[in-house]
Amino acid sequence: MPEQSVGEDIIYYAVHADANARHVLLLIHGAGGSHLVWPGAVRNLPGATVYALDLPGHGRSWGRGRSSIADYARVVVEWMATSGVPPAIWVGHSMGGAIAQWAALHYPECVAGLILVATGARLRVSPQILEGLRSNFHCTVELITEWSWGVDPPARLVEAGRRMLLSADPQVMEGDYRACDAFDVMDRLGEIRAPALVIGGTADRMTPIKYAEYLTAHILDARLVRIERAGHMVMLEQPEAVAEAMRSFLTELASRTGPGV
Repeated sequence: MPEQSVGEDIIYYAVHADANARHVLLLIHGAGGSHLVWPGAVRNLPGATVYALDLPGHGRSWGRGRSSIADYARVVVEWMATSGVPPAIWVGHSMGGAIAQWAALHYPECVAGLILVATGARLRVSPQILEGLRSNFHCTVELITEWSWGVDPPARLVEAGRRMLLSADPQVMEGDYRACDAFDVMDRLGEIRAPALVIGGTADRMTPIKYAEYLTAHILDARLVRIERAGHMVMLEQPEAVAEAMRSFLTELASRTGPGV
C-alpha cells in the first residue's frame, strides 16, 4: 500500500486503477475506522481509479488524529495536492461523509461529486458515547457495535468491526466523535453544487434514514438510494447493492459530462 507524507503525517492508502477508468473516487472512512471498512466491491469498482485512505492516526497512517471535520478535510485536500490526485468524487461513510460535505463547501475545486453513505448534515453524538470513550473504552465499543448493524448481520462482520474499533487509539476515536458532534451544515446544503448520491440503510440506528432523506431534499443535485434492512455499516452488510448504486451514479455522471469525472 503506498504512503505519502503530508506535513507531519504519513498517509497510507490503497489504490485500484482500472485500465479504462473514467472516474476518480476517494473513499473516506468514519470514526475509528480505516480503509478496510470499504469492501472489495467498492474499492475495486470498475471504470474508476479508486483511492481509499487511512486518515491520520487511523489504520496504518502515522500522525495525530484531528478533533474537527474541517481539519480532516484540510488533510485530505493537502494529500490530494501532494499526491497529484485530480478533482475526485468524494465517497464518505459517516464521519467521512461529513468530511466530504465540508470539502464540497470549502474546497469545491477538489470535488467532482459526492457519494454520502450512512451520514448526515448534522451528526450529534450520544453523551453516553462521548463520555464512555474516555471512561470505559471497551464497554463503549460494545455499545457502538450494537448500534452499528442492521437486521441479522453476519456474525463474522460484526466481530471484525468490533476488533477494528478495539484496535483504534481511544483518544483518536474520542476526537473523531467530538468532531462529529460539532459538525452541522444543515443550513448550508443548498450551497453544494456537486452532484450527489446519498445511500442510507433503513435499519440504521446511528444515522437514521431521515438523515439521508434530509441530505437528498436539500442538496440541489442529489438522489437517494435506500438499502432495506441495512444498518450503519451498510456497505459491508450489502456490498453489491451499494456498489451497484455507485455504478449507476457514475454512469449517470458520465452521460452528463463525458469521461474524466
